[in-house]
Amino acid sequence: MATVTTPLYCASRITKLTNCPKPRGLSSGTCVAGPFALVASPPLRLCLTPATGVAAAAGNAVVEAERETSAATPSKSLPFRVGHGFDLHRLEPGYPLIIGGINIPHDRGCEAHSDGDVLLHCVVDAILGALGLPDIGQIFPDSDPKWKGAASSVFIKEAVRLMHEAGYELGNLDATLILQRPKLSPHKEAIRANLSNLLGADPSVVNLKAKTHEKVDSLGENRSIAAHTVILLMRK
Repeated sequence: MATVTTPLYCASRITKLTNCPKPRGLSSGTCVAGPFALVASPPLRLCLTPATGVAAAAGNAVVEAERETSAATPSKSLPFRVGHGFDLHRLEPGYPLIIGGINIPHDRGCEAHSDGDVLLHCVVDAILGALGLPDIGQIFPDSDPKWKGAASSVFIKEAVRLMHEAGYELGNLDATLILQRPKLSPHKEAIRANLSNLLGADPSVVNLKAKTHEKVDSLGENRSIAAHTVILLMRK
């Protein structure tokens, strides 16, 4: 419980008396000289009590102002929302390397519970983040066997459904892939086209970049792959 001392309170600001005696002479529009302590205690409750009696409030006058709240308060309707997504997977021999739903020839791929598509996982998290929803790991937990080896297109279709359900559509998306090998230049357009199709968006609003990690750490040593995505959602 936090306390802050203040010298003056006005009764006109008190919204509700809750199971406590009203201080003598205190009425709406009346100001009370302190010192009093403002005591904040959850859930969203304010108490006025003489500062000398904060430690032992029994027998002292207490006035509580309680704000009515709803646990089911909907997210604020905004004209646009911005989300950021990040994902990283370890690269190991014996796995396919799938990026944006496209199988990329390589001597190793992503070790993951699903198909390990780092780009689609990243995009899903960006959409969920923009909507103020839990991340991909909470909605599609890797502890659930039904997602074992699942195509990440399933996750992105669900994220897109949630986006439309909330009344938004894609404004634009900018993604960056980070990996040392293989070179993605020959595959970028196929990845971008497939990602645009999954999102139901025009390719002109979907941008894809690829960078090496200058041979630094696991990304630069061809032991992992990462992706960042920034997304703008627009109110329909």
